[in-house]
Amino acid sequence: MAGASREALPWCDRAPGAGTDPGRVRPGDDRRSRRKRRSRTRPFIEAYTRRSTVSGVPNPMKQVSLKSAAVEVDILPEVGARLHRLRAFGRDILRAPANPEEHIRDPFFWGGYTMAPWCGRVDAGPVKVANRQLALRSNFRDGSAIHGQVYAVPWEVLDEGRFRVRGGGDAWPWPYEVTLQVGLEDTSVRLDYALTNSSDEPMPAGLGIHPWFLRPLRVAIRATGVYSPNWATPVRAVQVAGPFDLREVREMPPDLDATWTELADPPVELEWPAAGVRSTMRAAAESLVIVAASPGDVDAVAIEPQTHAPQGLRRLADGEPDAMTLLDPGTSFRLSVELSFERTAAS
Repeated sequence: MAGASREALPWCDRAPGAGTDPGRVRPGDDRRSRRKRRSRTRPFIEAYTRRSTVSGVPNPMKQVSLKSAAVEVDILPEVGARLHRLRAFGRDILRAPANPEEHIRDPFFWGGYTMAPWCGRVDAGPVKVANRQLALRSNFRDGSAIHGQVYAVPWEVLDEGRFRVRGGGDAWPWPYEVTLQVGLEDTSVRLDYALTNSSDEPMPAGLGIHPWFLRPLRVAIRATGVYSPNWATPVRAVQVAGPFDLREVREMPPDLDATWTELADPPVELEWPAAGVRSTMRAAAESLVIVAASPGDVDAVAIEPQTHAPQGLRRLADGEPDAMTLLDPGTSFRLSVELSFERTAAS
């Protein structure tokens, strides 16, 4: 994640590939829902779409809500199918604006949003990778092209908790599709992502989610290697030490911005002592890192499961570790993230 100081960006004009509508939804005919997982106790799931009453939005913003016994999720399909709000045992977990329109004005510092077809920073401007010339536009104050193309564009609602967006064929020359399935159990939420290469050539691929978890918060990132800092994008990880050794639960030191690798299972534990809530984060993918940032002027910490480290295109081109994956035509790349919640004694 980038540093805390930020630039107010009109996302419609400055997002990567703006003007070419890289995330335009093209409704398809395939409406087959994926087979649902069986659970020992199927919770009551409340799924409905309601309209928020925000000003300045041509059509009122859709909000899809899912609810189980202990977990509630509000999703904004028209702004990247992002998690606007996540609550566990009645407590807010994510940094959510009172007005959902803030996700449009400042898309990088609220809720939890999908990163695809790349995560984190890559260099803007001309670059050659996978035998194609890219010309990604900068969308961040440091001149980088950050967090992919789908974090703030409209997604299609397919069925209960399932969303889809299609993009590419512009500054990112490969057409692609991203799907998200949000599933709830009694005390957990599971996010299943798939990135499909719709082109007839190999495509660099990356997937991630960028949630902002509210402070006060205690964190454990159980990893033995770290790339630090993210803005410098070192080639190789080093042994965790000092403020980057987060293997035991504690407050995350201020102004850290790094990428952890060589992960244990589960890789992340989160505690909100004042709220009396604890969460275990599990993630599964062909490759996995945890990016985390604790900017001093934001009342939240970003803990981001991703499939590659920052500068994933450079890493792929140069054969560096934790690079983006080269995805064959017609194939899919997946990331699953699960947050399980339990009550603790509130302080």
